[in-house]
This record gives sequence, C-alpha cells and structure tokens, in this order.
Amino acid sequence: MNAAGTRITLLDLDEVDFKECDGLVPAIVQHAGSNTVLMLGYMNREALVATLTRRRLVFFSRSKQRLWEKGETSGHFLELVEVQADCDRDALLVSAWPRGAVCHTGSGSCFGDVPPDSEEPSTFLAKLEQVIAERMATRPEGSYTAKLLAGGWARIAQKMGEEGLEAALACAGGSDNEVIGEASDLLYHMLVMLKARGLTLERVISELQRRHEISLAARTD
Repeated sequence: MNAAGTRITLLDLDEVDFKECDGLVPAIVQHAGSNTVLMLGYMNREALVATLTRRRLVFFSRSKQRLWEKGETSGHFLELVEVQADCDRDALLVSAWPRGAVCHTGSGSCFGDVPPDSEEPSTFLAKLEQVIAERMATRPEGSYTAKLLAGGWARIAQKMGEEGLEAALACAGGSDNEVIGEASDLLYHMLVMLKARGLTLERVISELQRRHEISLAARTD
C-alpha cells in the first residue's frame, strides 16, 4: 500500500471525502493477485458501507440511480479484499477477487482483453494462501485444512514429513504425473505450515532471491 493511502474499514468511513463529485468517489478495482486493473466504478457512502459489510463490491449506478452489486444479475461477483483511499481521500483503490468475467463484453477486464479468471501461477498461489487463511479463521465443518490445523503442530509436521517422503519416492521411481501430484501435495501442506506460523510464501521467495543475488555476486568477484 502507498504510504500516503489509508485502508478503509467501517470504523473510518469519515476518512473518505464524498463532497467533491455530488456524493460520489471513483473506485478503481484491481485484481487481488495480479494487480491488473479490472474496472472503474463509483461509490457513494451507502455503496461503500454495503461493500464493506457484504464483502462484495457494490457501486452506485449513475444510470439507474441506485446501489448496484456487481454480478447481481450475471453472478460474476467481485469479492472484496481491501479498500484504501488516496492521499486526498477522494478516490478509492479496491482490491478484489473476480468471480467470472468483469466486463460486459465477457473479458476479465474493462481495460483490455484479459480472459476471465486468467491467473499466473504465482497469482493462484496467492489466492490459495488466502483460502487457507479463511479456513484458519472460520474452521468450516468438513474442511481438510481446518481439520489439519486443529491437529496442531504435531499433525502438521507429520503431514509435511509424509508428503516430503512421498514426493522423494515419486521422484526416484514414479511417473511424471505422480511427481506432479506429490509435489502439489507437498506445496499445499507447506503453505498451511507457513500460514499457521504467520509466515507467507512471499518471504520464502524473498529468501530465495537473496540467495540468488549472493550467488551471482560471488561469481562476479
């Protein structure tokens, strides 16, 4: 987040200046994973309250002169991640996960031909981290992630060991599909372990980058 910006919650709606444009503020919507700009809408105070309450993006439709939840007819909702105001508090930057096409043309963005729900692998991993965090917070019945977390560190460590061994055995004598399957299991359990410790995959990637830079520097010495 830009240091000049402010994260908005229901407790600090007064941080937003709705006076400049007849009670409306522009809301730029970005993909929560890739930061691709998805669309531009307008919110009044009621739309922002509804967005924060429902955790889905709600705008004020200037043509219909009413609140409009994105996806209310198409089912292609935008699930809220975060809202922040700019330095003047008269514009919003909204981070969201799209559920289907964003544009009425069927594209994933109103600013270019982006396939709906198209994601880079790293973007999907960010989404998977968010899903794990949600399971950790809500512990829904029937969730494997919630059950794994309920088992505590002993269970998480046991599964990490099991999946690591199974991945190694697949590598030693399994098919490519078996290697992919076991590596997927291992990566998933690693993400659960990191989230349970309050850590992120981003920190792991940063450490790998740091080591890579040290390696490159050593070669040039």
